[in-house]
Amino acid sequence: MKIYSSILPPETLQEDAKKVFPQISFEFHKGIKEELFLDAEVFLTYGEDLTEELIYKSDKLKWIMVMSAGLDRMPFEACKKRGILVTNVRGIHKIPMAEFTIGMMLQHVKQMRSLWANEQTKAWERKLPMGELYGKTLLILGIGAIGGELARLAKAFNMKTIGVNRSGRDSEWADEIFTMENYQDALPKADFVVSVLPSTDETKHFLGSSDFDLMKDTAVFINIGRGDLVKDEVLLAALQEKKIAHAYLDVFYTEPLNESHPFWLMENVTVTPHISSLTKNYLPRSFEIFKHNLHTYIKKGSDYLNVIDMDRGY
Repeated sequence: MKIYSSILPPETLQEDAKKVFPQISFEFHKGIKEELFLDAEVFLTYGEDLTEELIYKSDKLKWIMVMSAGLDRMPFEACKKRGILVTNVRGIHKIPMAEFTIGMMLQHVKQMRSLWANEQTKAWERKLPMGELYGKTLLILGIGAIGGELARLAKAFNMKTIGVNRSGRDSEWADEIFTMENYQDALPKADFVVSVLPSTDETKHFLGSSDFDLMKDTAVFINIGRGDLVKDEVLLAALQEKKIAHAYLDVFYTEPLNESHPFWLMENVTVTPHISSLTKNYLPRSFEIFKHNLHTYIKKGSDYLNVIDMDRGY
Protein backbone atom coordinates (compact mmCIF):
# COMPACT_ATOMS: atom_id res chain seq x y z
CA MET A 1 0.00 0.00 0.00
CA LYS A 2 1.26 3.49 -0.88
CA ILE A 3 0.44 6.52 1.24
CA TYR A 4 1.34 9.96 -0.01
CA SER A 5 1.31 13.10 2.13
CA SER A 6 1.40 16.65 0.78
CA ILE A 7 2.18 17.66 4.36
CA LEU A 8 5.81 17.50 5.43
CA PRO A 9 5.70 16.74 9.17
CA PRO A 10 8.74 16.68 11.48
CA GLU A 11 11.07 13.72 11.02
CA THR A 12 9.97 12.28 14.36
CA LEU A 13 6.38 11.92 13.15
CA GLN A 14 7.49 10.48 9.82
CA GLU A 15 9.69 7.89 11.50
CA ASP A 16 6.98 6.99 13.99
CA ALA A 17 4.48 6.30 11.19
CA LYS A 18 7.00 4.15 9.33
CA LYS A 19 7.85 2.24 12.51
CA VAL A 20 4.22 1.55 13.43
CA PHE A 21 3.33 0.56 9.84
CA PRO A 22 6.48 -1.03 8.38
CA GLN A 23 4.48 -2.77 5.66
CA ILE A 24 3.38 0.53 4.12
CA SER A 25 5.27 2.76 1.69
CA PHE A 26 5.11 6.40 2.85
CA GLU A 27 6.00 9.43 0.74
CA PHE A 28 6.12 12.78 2.54
CA HIS A 29 6.50 15.96 0.48
CA LYS A 30 5.53 19.57 1.04
CA GLY A 31 2.96 20.39 -1.61
CA ILE A 32 1.24 18.11 -4.06
CA LYS A 33 3.18 16.12 -6.66
CA GLU A 34 0.77 14.73 -9.22
CA GLU A 35 2.75 11.61 -10.10
CA LEU A 36 2.91 10.57 -6.43
CA PHE A 37 -0.72 11.46 -5.84
CA LEU A 38 -1.94 9.35 -8.76
CA ASP A 39 0.00 6.34 -7.46
CA ALA A 40 -1.37 6.53 -3.90
CA GLU A 41 -4.16 4.60 -2.26
CA VAL A 42 -4.27 6.95 0.75
CA PHE A 43 -3.63 10.71 0.69
CA LEU A 44 -2.82 13.01 3.62
CA THR A 45 -3.57 16.70 3.08
CA TYR A 46 -4.63 19.91 4.77
CA GLY A 47 -7.52 19.88 2.30
CA GLU A 48 -6.52 22.91 0.23
CA ASP A 49 -4.59 21.31 -2.64
CA LEU A 50 -7.16 19.00 -4.23
CA THR A 51 -9.22 19.61 -7.36
CA GLU A 52 -12.04 17.68 -8.99
CA GLU A 53 -9.75 16.98 -11.92
CA LEU A 54 -7.17 15.28 -9.69
CA ILE A 55 -9.82 13.22 -7.92
CA TYR A 56 -11.25 11.92 -11.19
CA LYS A 57 -7.76 11.04 -12.48
CA SER A 58 -6.82 9.11 -9.33
CA ASP A 59 -7.90 5.55 -10.09
CA LYS A 60 -6.09 4.11 -7.05
CA LEU A 61 -7.25 6.60 -4.41
CA LYS A 62 -9.59 5.16 -1.78
CA TRP A 63 -9.17 7.34 1.32
CA ILE A 64 -8.33 11.00 1.97
CA MET A 65 -7.19 11.91 5.47
CA VAL A 66 -7.60 15.66 5.93
CA MET A 67 -5.24 16.81 8.68
CA SER A 68 -7.46 19.77 9.45
CA ALA A 69 -10.98 20.36 10.72
CA GLY A 70 -11.77 22.88 7.96
CA LEU A 71 -13.05 21.39 4.71
CA ASP A 72 -14.01 24.54 2.81
CA ARG A 73 -12.01 23.68 -0.33
CA MET A 74 -12.59 19.95 -0.53
CA PRO A 75 -14.14 18.73 -3.84
CA PHE A 76 -16.80 16.66 -2.11
CA GLU A 77 -18.90 15.98 -5.19
CA ALA A 78 -15.99 14.29 -6.95
CA CYS A 79 -15.10 12.30 -3.81
CA LYS A 80 -18.70 11.18 -3.47
CA LYS A 81 -18.95 10.04 -7.09
CA ARG A 82 -15.66 8.17 -6.78
CA GLY A 83 -16.75 6.55 -3.48
CA ILE A 84 -13.67 7.86 -1.66
CA LEU A 85 -13.64 7.80 2.14
CA VAL A 86 -12.89 11.21 3.67
CA THR A 87 -11.94 11.70 7.32
CA ASN A 88 -10.53 14.65 9.21
CA VAL A 89 -9.09 15.58 12.60
CA ARG A 90 -12.15 17.20 14.13
CA GLY A 91 -11.66 17.59 17.86
CA ILE A 92 -7.93 18.32 17.99
CA HIS A 93 -8.60 22.05 18.02
CA LYS A 94 -10.73 22.03 21.15
CA ILE A 95 -7.94 22.66 23.66
CA PRO A 96 -6.13 25.60 21.98
CA MET A 97 -9.31 27.22 20.65
CA ALA A 98 -11.17 27.01 23.95
CA GLU A 99 -8.16 28.41 25.82
CA PHE A 100 -7.80 31.19 23.23
CA THR A 101 -11.46 32.19 23.65
CA ILE A 102 -11.28 32.20 27.45
CA GLY A 103 -8.22 34.42 27.04
CA MET A 104 -10.16 36.88 24.88
CA MET A 105 -13.02 37.01 27.36
CA LEU A 106 -10.66 37.58 30.28
CA GLN A 107 -8.83 40.24 28.28
CA HIS A 108 -12.16 42.03 27.81
CA VAL A 109 -13.48 42.01 31.37
CA LYS A 110 -10.04 42.77 32.86
CA GLN A 111 -9.47 45.74 30.54
CA MET A 112 -6.14 44.41 29.28
CA ARG A 113 -6.04 46.68 26.23
CA SER A 114 -6.37 49.77 28.44
CA LEU A 115 -3.87 48.40 30.95
CA TRP A 116 -1.28 47.81 28.22
CA ALA A 117 -1.86 51.31 26.83
CA ASN A 118 -1.51 52.84 30.30
CA GLU A 119 1.72 50.93 30.86
CA GLN A 120 3.19 52.43 27.69
CA THR A 121 2.42 55.97 28.94
CA LYS A 122 3.34 55.14 32.57
CA ALA A 123 -0.20 56.06 33.64
CA TRP A 124 -1.14 54.84 37.14
CA GLU A 125 -4.92 54.56 36.55
CA ARG A 126 -6.87 52.57 39.15
CA LYS A 127 -10.37 53.65 38.12
CA LEU A 128 -10.73 51.34 35.15
CA PRO A 129 -14.11 49.55 35.33
CA MET A 130 -12.82 46.02 35.99
CA GLY A 131 -15.31 43.23 35.47
CA GLU A 132 -15.62 39.48 35.99
CA LEU A 133 -16.62 36.42 34.01
CA TYR A 134 -18.42 35.19 37.13
CA GLY A 135 -22.17 35.11 36.51
CA LYS A 136 -21.91 36.14 32.85
CA THR A 137 -23.81 34.25 30.14
CA LEU A 138 -21.90 32.60 27.29
CA LEU A 139 -23.75 31.67 24.11
CA ILE A 140 -21.90 29.20 21.86
CA LEU A 141 -23.00 28.89 18.22
CA GLY A 142 -21.95 25.36 17.26
CA ILE A 143 -21.47 23.53 20.54
CA GLY A 144 -19.54 20.53 19.23
CA ALA A 145 -16.10 19.39 20.37
CA ILE A 146 -14.60 22.89 20.53
CA GLY A 147 -17.71 24.57 21.89
CA GLY A 148 -18.15 21.83 24.46
CA GLU A 149 -14.61 22.33 25.75
CA LEU A 150 -15.19 26.07 25.89
CA ALA A 151 -18.37 25.53 27.91
CA ARG A 152 -16.49 23.21 30.29
CA LEU A 153 -13.82 25.84 30.93
CA ALA A 154 -16.45 28.56 31.32
CA LYS A 155 -18.03 26.57 34.13
CA ALA A 156 -14.80 26.97 36.11
CA PHE A 157 -15.60 30.71 36.09
CA ASN A 158 -19.20 30.09 37.18
CA MET A 159 -20.58 31.30 33.85
CA LYS A 160 -23.99 30.32 32.54
CA THR A 161 -23.60 28.43 29.26
CA ILE A 162 -26.03 28.23 26.35
CA GLY A 163 -25.36 26.08 23.31
CA VAL A 164 -26.74 26.13 19.77
CA ASN A 165 -26.65 23.08 17.51
CA ARG A 166 -28.64 21.62 14.63
CA SER A 167 -30.39 18.85 16.52
CA GLY A 168 -31.20 20.42 19.85
CA ARG A 169 -29.35 17.52 21.47
CA ASP A 170 -28.10 18.15 25.02
CA SER A 171 -24.46 19.02 25.57
CA GLU A 172 -22.76 18.05 28.82
CA TRP A 173 -21.61 21.51 29.88
CA ALA A 174 -24.51 23.58 28.54
CA ASP A 175 -27.24 24.82 30.86
CA GLU A 176 -29.58 25.33 27.89
CA ILE A 177 -29.65 24.22 24.26
CA PHE A 178 -31.24 26.01 21.34
CA THR A 179 -31.38 25.01 17.68
CA MET A 180 -30.48 26.78 14.46
CA GLU A 181 -34.18 27.61 14.16
CA ASN A 182 -34.81 29.22 17.56
CA TYR A 183 -31.32 30.51 18.48
CA GLN A 184 -32.54 34.12 18.31
CA ASP A 185 -34.46 33.53 21.54
CA ALA A 186 -31.09 33.13 23.29
CA LEU A 187 -29.33 36.18 21.84
CA PRO A 188 -30.76 38.77 24.29
CA LYS A 189 -29.48 36.68 27.22
CA ALA A 190 -25.84 36.56 26.15
CA ASP A 191 -22.93 38.61 27.45
CA PHE A 192 -20.57 36.76 25.09
CA VAL A 193 -21.62 35.30 21.73
CA VAL A 194 -18.99 32.90 20.38
CA SER A 195 -19.22 31.27 16.96
CA VAL A 196 -17.44 28.00 16.31
CA LEU A 197 -19.60 27.20 13.29
CA PRO A 198 -17.97 25.74 10.16
CA SER A 199 -18.53 27.11 6.67
CA THR A 200 -21.45 25.30 5.04
CA ASP A 201 -24.42 26.29 2.89
CA GLU A 202 -26.46 26.45 6.09
CA THR A 203 -24.07 28.68 8.03
CA LYS A 204 -22.94 31.13 5.33
CA HIS A 205 -24.31 34.57 6.25
CA PHE A 206 -26.12 32.90 9.15
CA LEU A 207 -25.99 36.02 11.30
CA GLY A 208 -27.73 39.09 9.96
CA SER A 209 -28.47 42.62 11.08
CA SER A 210 -31.53 41.53 13.04
CA ASP A 211 -29.38 39.21 15.17
CA PHE A 212 -27.17 42.07 16.33
CA ASP A 213 -30.32 44.10 17.06
CA LEU A 214 -31.28 41.39 19.54
CA MET A 215 -27.95 41.36 21.38
CA LYS A 216 -27.21 43.47 24.44
CA ASP A 217 -25.31 46.67 23.66
CA THR A 218 -22.75 45.43 26.20
CA ALA A 219 -22.38 42.05 24.45
CA VAL A 220 -19.11 40.81 22.99
CA PHE A 221 -19.00 38.85 19.71
CA ILE A 222 -16.14 36.39 19.21
CA ASN A 223 -15.70 34.56 15.91
CA ILE A 224 -13.24 31.64 15.83
CA GLY A 225 -15.26 29.59 13.32
CA ARG A 226 -15.43 30.94 9.78
CA GLY A 227 -15.46 34.48 8.43
CA ASP A 228 -18.42 34.00 6.10
CA LEU A 229 -20.79 33.56 9.06
CA VAL A 230 -21.66 37.24 8.71
CA LYS A 231 -21.18 39.72 5.89
CA ASP A 232 -18.51 42.34 6.56
CA GLU A 233 -20.93 45.19 5.96
CA VAL A 234 -23.41 43.78 8.48
CA LEU A 235 -20.79 43.38 11.20
CA LEU A 236 -19.27 46.80 10.42
CA ALA A 237 -22.67 48.46 10.75
CA ALA A 238 -23.39 46.69 14.04
CA LEU A 239 -20.06 47.89 15.47
CA GLN A 240 -20.30 51.42 14.10
CA GLU A 241 -23.84 51.77 15.46
CA LYS A 242 -22.69 50.39 18.85
CA LYS A 243 -25.21 47.56 18.75
CA ILE A 244 -22.58 45.49 20.58
CA ALA A 245 -19.59 46.50 22.72
CA HIS A 246 -16.74 44.69 21.00
CA ALA A 247 -15.84 42.04 18.42
CA TYR A 248 -12.86 39.71 18.72
CA LEU A 249 -12.29 38.36 15.22
CA ASP A 250 -9.88 35.54 14.40
CA VAL A 251 -11.46 34.65 11.03
CA PHE A 252 -12.48 36.84 8.12
CA TYR A 253 -14.42 36.79 4.88
CA THR A 254 -11.16 37.24 2.97
CA GLU A 255 -7.85 36.16 4.47
CA PRO A 256 -5.35 37.64 5.02
CA LEU A 257 -7.40 40.66 6.08
CA ASN A 258 -6.65 43.53 3.70
CA GLU A 259 -4.45 46.23 5.24
CA SER A 260 -7.00 48.87 4.28
CA HIS A 261 -9.90 47.09 6.01
CA PRO A 262 -11.55 49.29 8.69
CA PHE A 263 -11.48 46.44 11.24
CA TRP A 264 -7.77 47.12 11.82
CA LEU A 265 -8.33 50.63 13.21
CA MET A 266 -11.65 50.26 15.04
CA GLU A 267 -11.43 50.70 18.80
CA ASN A 268 -14.16 48.13 19.39
CA VAL A 269 -12.55 45.41 17.24
CA THR A 270 -9.64 43.12 18.07
CA VAL A 271 -8.07 41.43 15.03
CA THR A 272 -6.06 38.21 15.28
CA PRO A 273 -4.65 36.34 12.23
CA HIS A 274 -6.63 33.05 12.25
CA ILE A 275 -4.42 31.77 15.01
CA SER A 276 -6.77 30.38 17.66
CA SER A 277 -6.21 26.74 16.66
CA LEU A 278 -2.42 26.90 16.37
CA THR A 279 -0.33 24.91 18.81
CA LYS A 280 2.90 22.90 18.72
CA ASN A 281 0.72 19.86 19.50
CA TYR A 282 -1.33 20.22 16.29
CA LEU A 283 0.40 17.64 14.08
CA PRO A 284 1.14 15.11 16.85
CA ARG A 285 -2.57 15.05 17.74
CA SER A 286 -3.49 14.83 14.06
CA PHE A 287 -1.22 11.84 13.53
CA GLU A 288 -2.76 10.00 16.47
CA ILE A 289 -6.14 10.17 14.72
CA PHE A 290 -4.52 9.19 11.42
CA LYS A 291 -2.83 6.14 12.98
CA HIS A 292 -6.10 5.00 14.55
CA ASN A 293 -7.88 5.31 11.22
CA LEU A 294 -5.07 3.59 9.35
CA HIS A 295 -5.27 0.60 11.70
CA THR A 296 -9.01 0.51 10.97
CA TYR A 297 -8.42 0.81 7.21
CA ILE A 298 -5.91 -2.05 7.20
CA LYS A 299 -8.24 -4.29 9.22
CA LYS A 300 -11.16 -3.30 6.97
CA GLY A 301 -12.97 -2.24 10.11
CA SER A 302 -15.63 0.38 10.69
CA ASP A 303 -14.52 2.31 13.78
CA TYR A 304 -13.11 5.30 11.88
CA LEU A 305 -12.85 8.61 13.67
CA ASN A 306 -14.40 11.67 12.03
CA VAL A 307 -15.92 10.26 8.84
CA ILE A 308 -17.18 13.19 6.74
CA ASP A 309 -20.76 13.34 5.52
CA MET A 310 -20.31 14.37 1.88
CA ASP A 311 -23.72 16.00 1.68
CA ARG A 312 -23.29 18.15 4.77
CA GLY A 313 -19.60 18.86 4.18
CA TYR A 314 -18.54 18.07 7.75
